[in-house]
Amino acid sequence: MKEYDFEPVRGLPEQLPPGEELLWQGAPRWTALARRAFHVRKVAIYFAVLVVLRIAVDWSEGPSMASLFQGVSWILVLAVVAVGALALLGWAMARTTVYTITSRRVVMRIGVALPMMMNVPFKQVRSADLKVYDDGTGDIPFLLAKAVRPSYMIFWPHVRPWHFSPPQPMFRAIPEAGKVAEILAGALKAYAEEFGDESNATDEAPAGVHETALASQRESLSS
Repeated sequence: MKEYDFEPVRGLPEQLPPGEELLWQGAPRWTALARRAFHVRKVAIYFAVLVVLRIAVDWSEGPSMASLFQGVSWILVLAVVAVGALALLGWAMARTTVYTITSRRVVMRIGVALPMMMNVPFKQVRSADLKVYDDGTGDIPFLLAKAVRPSYMIFWPHVRPWHFSPPQPMFRAIPEAGKVAEILAGALKAYAEEFGDESNATDEAPAGVHETALASQRESLSS
């Protein structure tokens, strides 16, 4: 992982070496990122409950409509600020994030104020999971080699929730996650066939992509 100032190729700090192909690039859908990583919907519901409770308490005292509005106005202002700030943060993070799959590695460009890049060769990928949600977006977390321990705090929200040891970097809230998983699985398979002996020698051979997103289990990996 490193900081960088120049991108000769979008989402990559340098040109791909000969023989390596760019297979896919994408970014989180900002609405899904804001909802699942920053919990915009839950925050909005929280403030809605506060408004209802305040109206119920004031109504029992028989106030006028003006006093009712005055009583909830400060809650509404806080709600707009909180939800707006979280939505803006989700949009900014999605806009500055680029996930990349090549024929040799996965790359994550993250960071709003300070762009950072994580380069993960396939030989360091032990396995990858797939989680698909009802809106068609999904998450693909990566279990890396034991020697690779990325920082959970630095990678959040591009990391599998509540998996601290070891942390698992993750393509988060990406559209058409199933198709992306197929591309990744094909790349891992081709890499294993081409470099299988070398990878097995280091005990770091990629194990492929596992489908964990059955319709009945779509909400089991909550953030």
